[in-house]
Amino acid sequence: MMTMNSSEKKLTQKDLMGIFWRSFRQDAVWNFERQQNLGSAYTMSRVVGKLYEDDKEKRARALQRHVDFMAITPHLSTLLYGILAAMEEENANNSDFDESSISAVRASLMGPIAGIGDSLLWGTLRIIAAGIAISFSQNGSILGPLLFLLIINVPCMILRYVCLFKGYELGTSFFKKVLDSGIMDTVTYVASSIGLMVIGCMTASMVALELPFMVGSGDFAQPLQGYIDQIMPCLLPLSIFGLMVALLNKKIKTTTILIFTIVISIALAFFGIV
Repeated sequence: MMTMNSSEKKLTQKDLMGIFWRSFRQDAVWNFERQQNLGSAYTMSRVVGKLYEDDKEKRARALQRHVDFMAITPHLSTLLYGILAAMEEENANNSDFDESSISAVRASLMGPIAGIGDSLLWGTLRIIAAGIAISFSQNGSILGPLLFLLIINVPCMILRYVCLFKGYELGTSFFKKVLDSGIMDTVTYVASSIGLMVIGCMTASMVALELPFMVGSGDFAQPLQGYIDQIMPCLLPLSIFGLMVALLNKKIKTTTILIFTIVISIALAFFGIV
């Protein structure tokens, strides 16, 4: 990868902010063939139009590059767009620049960025936000949905902004430095551990299953649930959670599992089993 060192800068902060605001519509025209490609082309179209305003052929090739397949976490997509903007600027200013490298960088970085973004944001932050929000919502507090929106959106907004300007400032060297430093491995590991802890807490506090049966007779009768709790507290909720995970690993649709769970729950409650 190469670092952008062009002395002739054409893009302004206003141009980069155009990328920032347009990135929010990344998934507005999602399709099954090339997924986010149209949103990607739209996000970069203003920059492309400015850089190649006097060269119709280069402008057409640039737009064609950005309409190729794109699949990336929207909240971190600005990191890639910042890098691509720097490369497009270099291509516009330097006739010797290999413009095929733009497509190569675009294709090679979208996967790693998506992997990190999906793990940290969808796989960890969203679960933490949901756990906090559900705790408040169970008590009827309006803070539940508000906290969920804030915990999800505020960090993501900051990430969009910072990643865009850092990506543009450092060009392709940015992501290479991050990967070489090994810091993302540590961050991903810690975030995954926190996410698993949150899932465990949510399972224990929000999945309810108790058996009403009694063991013994007369004065010596004791609730079966008490014995189960002595073996391991929240053993039944954990078992139900494990069953759900096993069904998902069997590629059973979530809607099928949900309907099955509702029907079984109604039946067990009707017969007084739970």
